[in-house]
Amino acid sequence: MGDLKFIEEILEKKKEKIIDVSNKIWEFAELPYDEYKSYDLLTKVLEDEGFAIKGNIADIPTSFIASFGKGKPVFGFLGEYDALDKLSQAAGCTQKKPIEDGKPGHGCGHNALGAGSLGAALVMKEYLTANKLDGTVIFFGCPAEEGAGSKQFMARAGAFDGVDFVYTWHPATMNQVQSVRTVAIMGANFEFRGLASHAGGSPHLGRSALDATELMSVGVNYLREHMIDQARIHYAYVDAGGVSPNVVQDRTLIKYEVRSPKVSQLKELFERVVNVAKGAALMTDTTVEYEITMAFSDYIPNAALAEVADEAFKEVGAPEWDEEDYKLAKEFMLSYNDSTIESIKQSVKEEYGEERLEEIWDKPLDSEVHPYENTVKYVSGSTDVGDVCYAVPTINFNVATACIGNVGHTWQMTGQSRSSIASKGLLTAVKVMALSAVKTMNNPEVIEKAKQIVLKQNGGAYQCPLPESIKPPIGKY
Repeated sequence: MGDLKFIEEILEKKKEKIIDVSNKIWEFAELPYDEYKSYDLLTKVLEDEGFAIKGNIADIPTSFIASFGKGKPVFGFLGEYDALDKLSQAAGCTQKKPIEDGKPGHGCGHNALGAGSLGAALVMKEYLTANKLDGTVIFFGCPAEEGAGSKQFMARAGAFDGVDFVYTWHPATMNQVQSVRTVAIMGANFEFRGLASHAGGSPHLGRSALDATELMSVGVNYLREHMIDQARIHYAYVDAGGVSPNVVQDRTLIKYEVRSPKVSQLKELFERVVNVAKGAALMTDTTVEYEITMAFSDYIPNAALAEVADEAFKEVGAPEWDEEDYKLAKEFMLSYNDSTIESIKQSVKEEYGEERLEEIWDKPLDSEVHPYENTVKYVSGSTDVGDVCYAVPTINFNVATACIGNVGHTWQMTGQSRSSIASKGLLTAVKVMALSAVKTMNNPEVIEKAKQIVLKQNGGAYQCPLPESIKPPIGKY
């Protein structure tokens, strides 16, 4: 029996369990570092399947490692299961309809991501057992990707030491081994402190922390002109100092995130932001302190693994959609506003060719596998998978679970993340990851080549972008 046929037969027996896990995690919709129900569900399924569980990795209560087998090669799959705030949405509903206003929802599809990686681990357990092979398969339970992350803390704690290769995937609109790189990111909380006073009666005695915070924003806006095109700076007011205009605000808290392609560029830009904050404090006679809360390294696809993964993806093929899937996808696509729809049309022309616009518009689900391209292009998003790729050979697949043109982190994505589209996508991801793992474990030369790529990237050892003193900001992020 061929490897893919074996994988498909095992998956057929386990697919209802895998989809049920995805649906339940979707219902839990737990925020970063608070994924206790998802943790319990995943670890229970894995324990029942014979996996040994080790929890609280890197002092993160909802992180874990589940392993099965013995000996080499040691390989794993990354699972995520956190949701996003205020994106509650009814399953499969193409009009905005929160299940509960203001509650979280899986607007990035991490319910399917975690369940798909779980499925790959279960299939590979059966593959090792049926073929009486040495080898250790690991499911890495990785919380809080949408928050301050976990994988960089796990990597720093040695969770990936001794692992030969790692595969993961992400819900997407296209089917492709990820070609583009993601940028590094660092986030921090800046706290300004001043002196409270009556804003009318004695304003000269006050020192406004809010003034300092606003001046920091002005300074950072001027800084934006003098940084590289790929860099980004984002901010959000956490505490603006109160709601009374007649009180000089004596304390504010603002959160900043800085992105750049490389960690070295990131740290330099972050220091410039810190200097702006210090200048704002000096101008207002206030004080400022900052606390770094998160940082991810840039993600670089491992070229050696990518060749194997690309071959496996082509062998598996794209998800097989039916007319109901196409109908649902089109309704979701048309739920966006006019400007977004025009943007989707333009992206369809660029990706598929103008001559295919009508065809894709009528059936807006990706039904082909796009070839991997060895490129140095960056997208402006970030992920803590980047830290894994600096610790161990790693590759990410994108598998269609949403309509072409779908915008992530929206209610539309939440609605699609529990639908037939997501289920078919995640089952395809199981097959692609499992077949890639089989092909890789049977090719020691690829594993060695992939490891040499990592050593060249990291200079001989993984370096966490966070100082050792920075701990997971559980309850603080």
